[in-house]
Amino acid sequence: QVQLVESGGGSVQAGGSLRLSCAASRYDYTLGWFRQAPGKEREGVVAIADNGVTRYADSVKGRFTISRDNAKNTLYLQMNSLKPEDTGMYYCAASPHWNGVTLKPGLFVYWGQGTQVTVSS
Repeated sequence: QVQLVESGGGSVQAGGSLRLSCAASRYDYTLGWFRQAPGKEREGVVAIADNGVTRYADSVKGRFTISRDNAKNTLYLQMNSLKPEDTGMYYCAASPHWNGVTLKPGLFVYWGQGTQVTVSS
């Protein structure tokens, strides 16, 4: 079992930056960030395998960066040039490594409680 605890959400104006953190109890899983806006389905933002391979959603390429601090068992999401459409609840999640570096929510087994990100225009 994997425990995941997110932090770092908040409110920012368009063009601003935020950094999300996710403390993970285990690191031998693919870890990912997902978001869900009101009335919309949960979507994958970025994932990183335990070997460091990453996959980004097209909508965030060049603006968001995922990283991990193995010594602290912490996952980060640096979000720059934020847009109002980035608004939503952001979740950290873990998927067994045999699923590869996927952005499919259904393949992620463990989920954090989420942290809210609000971007105003």
